[in-house]
Amino acid sequence: MTDHLIAIGALVLVFAIATFTSVHMGALALVAAFAVGSTVAGENADDVFGGFPGDLFVVLVGVTFLFAVAKNNGTIEWLVHAATKAVGGRIALIPWVMFLITAALTAVGAVVPAAVGVIAPIGMSLCARYGIRPLLMGLLVANGGCAGGFSPASVYGSITNGVVEHNDLPSSPALLFAMTFLFSVALSVVAYFMFGGRQLLGRRAQDTETADGAATGGSAGPDSAVGPAGPGGASPGPVGTAPRGTAPAGGTATATVALAKPVVAPGLDVSRSLTLLGLLGMVAGALFWEWNVGLMALTVVVVLTLVDPDAAKGAVDRCAWSTVLLVCGVVTFVGVMERMGTIEWLGDSVAKIDSPLLGALLICVVGAVVSAFASTTGILGALIPLAVPFLMDGQVSAIGLIIALAISSSVVDSSPLSTSGALVTANAPEEQRPQIFSALMRWGMSMTLVAPLATWALFVIPGQV
Repeated sequence: MTDHLIAIGALVLVFAIATFTSVHMGALALVAAFAVGSTVAGENADDVFGGFPGDLFVVLVGVTFLFAVAKNNGTIEWLVHAATKAVGGRIALIPWVMFLITAALTAVGAVVPAAVGVIAPIGMSLCARYGIRPLLMGLLVANGGCAGGFSPASVYGSITNGVVEHNDLPSSPALLFAMTFLFSVALSVVAYFMFGGRQLLGRRAQDTETADGAATGGSAGPDSAVGPAGPGGASPGPVGTAPRGTAPAGGTATATVALAKPVVAPGLDVSRSLTLLGLLGMVAGALFWEWNVGLMALTVVVVLTLVDPDAAKGAVDRCAWSTVLLVCGVVTFVGVMERMGTIEWLGDSVAKIDSPLLGALLICVVGAVVSAFASTTGILGALIPLAVPFLMDGQVSAIGLIIALAISSSVVDSSPLSTSGALVTANAPEEQRPQIFSALMRWGMSMTLVAPLATWALFVIPGQV
């Protein structure tokens, strides 16, 4: 037990030092992994780095590299026009379109990081053009991944239903999918109005621009003076004004702006067409063959660089290296904790609690906290069996606890130390990444308490015998 407490204390210390000093959290976590691994777990350097998330590293680098190239060759601009046209220019609907697309991808079988990795960069590009807060867009994309993540055809759903069936527990795959989808929608509605969605209502994008090239329809131009960053790390409009395209306080209006010249939507040349084909190929590969999104992204980058070398200039510098170091460092340390048995020890400690209701709540909390730093897939497979002692005596509804655990372990994926949150952070505008990271950290950590309590009250307590 002492070893486990040392590992947990080291993790807390990593966050405390990184919070109150300028030490990079990722570098600090790697040092902690080496220190704890070598002195407490009896591991050498090779053992410690055996837990380095190479797949996550490739996903983060590959996706951000690809979309840097896509921005250079004009594909992102083309996608922005296409997405805006699809919703009739209604800016308020754009985040929900991204939510539904991500949910659809995961519902038909794409792994959540793959879907978020494809959609998040597109959503962030729309934020930059139309004045949507990146935090708002990022949360809806991440929640969209969770919304579709527990369909019977999805990865999360398959794992959860398989573990339940293996342990001969009552199950309802359809109810699991419906409840996780509805909870994600409700959570997204809350996020939408907390982080600037209300300011988007009534605004319409105009395929026009002023003579100096600044986009209208609610988007701040590149040279606009911007006010202090809000919760999403971005101000909705210039200093001292309401966001462009919105009515003053107390009034309602639809944005109309005197426009100087029309914007000509970018066309599809060879480079942009290949980029779009590459993106579609990534979606197909993730859906039907479960190919690694990062490797597919790097493959597309290589092809695009050969076709259009100019598009790759400076793209490597725009990879989210700081985010990559941070996420990979923390995940490496959590890997040491997993090999030490600390995560299993936490679950076993919860399972010994006499009160089934309290034990069910604590299992959901453990699932949420660990998943915020590690693999949701692994947590689902590990914690459901730990709940079997509660479920076999019939005092707690098996279906209710499984739904609560599934939601608690997945909605925290918006944490920047989990894959979905890391992808959102990595694809945010570079100057806003620190604010986005902090905001997602606050949101993700709050979800480690809010989600277990809410799902426990909604799904576990009503099923108590």
